[in-house]
Amino acid sequence: MERAAGFEFTGVVVAMIFAWLSATPSLLPRGPLFQGIVTGASAALGYSLGVFGAWVVRYMISRETRWPSPGVRVWAGFGIVAVIGTIAMGIWFSDWQSEIRDIMGVDHLRGWNYPTIAVIAIIVFVFLMALGRGWAALIRWLGTFSRRFLPPRVARTVAAAIVVLITVFLVNGVIVDYSMRALNGAFAAANNETQADTQPTTSRLRSGGPESLMSWDSLGRQGRTFIGSGPTTEQLAEFNKTPAVEPIRVFAGLDSADDVYDRAELAARELERTGGLKRAVVAIGSTTGSGWINRATVDSIEYMYNGNIATVSMQYSFLPSWLSFLADQDRARKAGLALFEAVDERIRALPLNERPRIVVFGESLGSFAGEAAFGTIPSITARADGALFVGPTFSNTVWNDATANRDDGSPQWLPIYRDGSKVRFIADPEDLARPDAPWSDARVVYLQHASDPITWWSPRLILNKPDWLKEKRGRDVLASTRWIPFVTFLQVSADMAISTDVPDGHGHHFLSAIPYAWAQILQPPGWTPEKTAALVPLLTRS
Repeated sequence: MERAAGFEFTGVVVAMIFAWLSATPSLLPRGPLFQGIVTGASAALGYSLGVFGAWVVRYMISRETRWPSPGVRVWAGFGIVAVIGTIAMGIWFSDWQSEIRDIMGVDHLRGWNYPTIAVIAIIVFVFLMALGRGWAALIRWLGTFSRRFLPPRVARTVAAAIVVLITVFLVNGVIVDYSMRALNGAFAAANNETQADTQPTTSRLRSGGPESLMSWDSLGRQGRTFIGSGPTTEQLAEFNKTPAVEPIRVFAGLDSADDVYDRAELAARELERTGGLKRAVVAIGSTTGSGWINRATVDSIEYMYNGNIATVSMQYSFLPSWLSFLADQDRARKAGLALFEAVDERIRALPLNERPRIVVFGESLGSFAGEAAFGTIPSITARADGALFVGPTFSNTVWNDATANRDDGSPQWLPIYRDGSKVRFIADPEDLARPDAPWSDARVVYLQHASDPITWWSPRLILNKPDWLKEKRGRDVLASTRWIPFVTFLQVSADMAISTDVPDGHGHHFLSAIPYAWAQILQPPGWTPEKTAALVPLLTRS
């Protein structure tokens, strides 16, 4: 547990072990950039833990100085082991990467990717080590200064506490604050842009059109995309072989109203204006942070009801989903609750025989927002005629409760809750028939993938092995995947950044199962499984 070339031996050994462990199987195929980041971060973490462990031992035996250097032979022997171990782990990494890429239909890594991983890992490791050494140097300086007034151990403790407090203050009060301001500014500018293929609507049945309560410019980039897309009445009529009506789409962007409750009220009034409450179905959609909605989710219902549907949604942030997940969860919750309550109030004011069916939906952080108006699965089915939540997050309270209380024998990645009487959890369309038991008229579906890091990421991964790795593995999760303290958390965190860069049916990419789920939730009149199969090729995610 000694030093050489400025490094402590125990730290170097543990760093190398953590670097090897970072190459073990994870949820998704990983390219050189993210594997390099994970390996470098894992090595830096391992070094810190090794040094800390050595310090704890010295502290317990009251040793003030580090142990002497192990000598050149020991370092040379370690170097040989490190080279052999790294080659062996590189081979294993290549094997499991090829296996998971074959499962998901992704191209294999090329030879030049492997040295790229090593270079990126070294850069990340050196950068993090520099930060850590600067942090440690500040503690030592404060400790030395404090010894003038305090006993040595008390001085070191006080110095460490002061540096930790300063670090927390800088991270939370300065770095995060200014970073979020900069990101908000950047994404606010992007929110003002319009996609090249999106044209202002001329329909009075859509927000931003003639007679609309909100302007086209106020809808935001994703809102304008949502309003300007979708199947036309001609396409609907051609598919269903009968005359169609134009679907109603309502969207309130961030610039439509300052307050989330005012925005929800504005969206509900717009729904009334367009005649949405007279349609067969009103779909209340919760977006991701920037206002994005999976096109396949809304297009599917519009085809199933031949346009006799109104969809209402609203934006609550400028930030993309992954940033909103970290910074805007409270906004998402308030938006989901406010929108449902505003629309539900108007529907309940109608005579029973004139009320449309009401369904809720959301994907990713949108699924978290969509749950906000409900506390349990029974409350969803009591207040709505159906719900489709896609790619839930670990923050989803209703999803967490149902998963934690799943029926015995069903795995965490695909649970069965109360014999599937009200809710079904699916990864593929075939799972809708699981279990073979009666299903109520008001139905809830959670569409989730075993390989989706957005769903399975949690801070608990740092020190707790999750059930999805204890139980029988999901269909696209390798049997060789293992939970490793700290390392698995880093791996899944890195997987989140590439969660949609995989084919449909894996990771956080959802498309073809969506119409099958809606068909079972809504059971549209005259709709058949053959029509669902014919619809899938017409759908697109965005």
